[in-house]
Amino acid sequence: MRFVSKVVAIAVASVVAYYLLRSVRRFLLRRSSSTLRGPLDSGWLFGHQKEIWSSVKPNIMDIWHDMYGHTFAAGGFFGTRRIYSMDIKVIQHIMRNDDIYVKPPVMRNLLNMILGEGEAQHRLQDASNHSQNPAFGPSQIREFTKTFFEKSFELREIWKAQIMVNGFGQIDPVDWLSKVTTDIIGLTGFNYHLNALNDGQTNELNEAFKTMFHSSGWDSVWLPLIAALPQAVQRVIRAASDCIQRSCKEMLMESKAHLAATDGKEYGWNPGDLLSLLLKSNMRSDTPANERMSDADVMAQVPTFLIAGHDTTSLATNWALLELSLHQDIQAKLREELSSVQSATPSMDELNGLPFLDGFVRETLRLHSPITTLNRVVTHDDIIPLAHPFTDSDGTVHDKLPVRKGQLLHLTLHQINTDKSLWGPYAGEFRPDRWVKLPESVRAIPGIWSNMLTFWGGSHGCMGWRFTSIEMKVFLFVLLRSFHFEVGVPKDELMVLKMASIWQRPSLKSKPMQTKLPLIINLLQGD
Repeated sequence: MRFVSKVVAIAVASVVAYYLLRSVRRFLLRRSSSTLRGPLDSGWLFGHQKEIWSSVKPNIMDIWHDMYGHTFAAGGFFGTRRIYSMDIKVIQHIMRNDDIYVKPPVMRNLLNMILGEGEAQHRLQDASNHSQNPAFGPSQIREFTKTFFEKSFELREIWKAQIMVNGFGQIDPVDWLSKVTTDIIGLTGFNYHLNALNDGQTNELNEAFKTMFHSSGWDSVWLPLIAALPQAVQRVIRAASDCIQRSCKEMLMESKAHLAATDGKEYGWNPGDLLSLLLKSNMRSDTPANERMSDADVMAQVPTFLIAGHDTTSLATNWALLELSLHQDIQAKLREELSSVQSATPSMDELNGLPFLDGFVRETLRLHSPITTLNRVVTHDDIIPLAHPFTDSDGTVHDKLPVRKGQLLHLTLHQINTDKSLWGPYAGEFRPDRWVKLPESVRAIPGIWSNMLTFWGGSHGCMGWRFTSIEMKVFLFVLLRSFHFEVGVPKDELMVLKMASIWQRPSLKSKPMQTKLPLIINLLQGD
């Protein structure tokens, strides 16, 4: 305990010293946001950050949006002032000028610590997206669907075995969905058996993966403090990262050797795993030199795939099961549509042809975007156009927002996905039927997929949107045809901490810092 206290004291002192040295510059940056309205200062040390982190429904961002408009300022650490925006023109401008608006250094440094010192984190951009296109295209996801079903059936049988004892079971799907998505990304991404669902056959890479992403708290809002901790505290994370990097290098060498031996005519043991496809695309003679990825860049994609493929789908499916448990009429309607399919393993195209399933998945990803906020730092002074002008404290109306170099911007994706001016008066409600006819106003949202910002957009948009949506559809198809879902705790015990981590996770009032979603799962008759 004394060691931990000393470490924390050193970390806090380091961060305080760092921010004090920058206090003059921060004072100047405050002037760039001083014309914006927003909540009054709430203390020099934390500003409004504690209030934001602990926010539950109604979300504090929604309250401030109603009070101050689409763009406002709130207190950050150490007397700073942060700009928050849910303005479409702001989003469009930042996407078009991604050389001016970049990830904060703290986030980049932390990702380097977790993912390795790969150049890919800083300069993949267009070259990476070009090379990844074939890996995430329709034909490839169509092949991956088989693996989605295999692992979904494996999960179904595990749940059945637990339920058979009493005829029903209280199961928390959080860990199980995390395990099944881990297995899937291992197979489809790198032809690697992580064996997460089978705890008795674990391996070094899976253990490292669990250590890093389940116990390190790397996605906490305390990123500045985590990044400032001395090497002793980072040792566990770095050891896990080293293991992942070592395994990534082995996968890369094996895939390259196999491709060379077969003259590129085969993809490897699993025809079409993402790593082999990346390499094959990179090795094509018609790929321009400036679009080729180095081995370091390709290798950096492995942990990136692990993170994105693991958390995005597992968390979104948790929210889907919660919405089904809360809305029994929607659950019955969706099960009826899924039960009408004759095949136990429909194709990707058949799944996409189920209209209510499609609307349900889109609505889940809209209302429960796994990532709720993106942060960007301004690299030099700029002026951002606004779709929604703001009125300052003097009554002057502004249709442009001047920003200074070093200013931190928070882009609140969840609020854009639920903005009433875009989605209509019931934007905050779960309504899968809205996808039958969307309002014209949502066309202005510059998302890479389905008029939402869940997968961002522009040159840095997440290429895995198709992967996630089809994987979710397979999970729901298999699970809903076998089980009935109900909430396993009183509804007022459910709580959502939207801003307390990078990822939006379900939790309970009694255990607010843990990811929990207890459900009552009954086995359907005849299954």
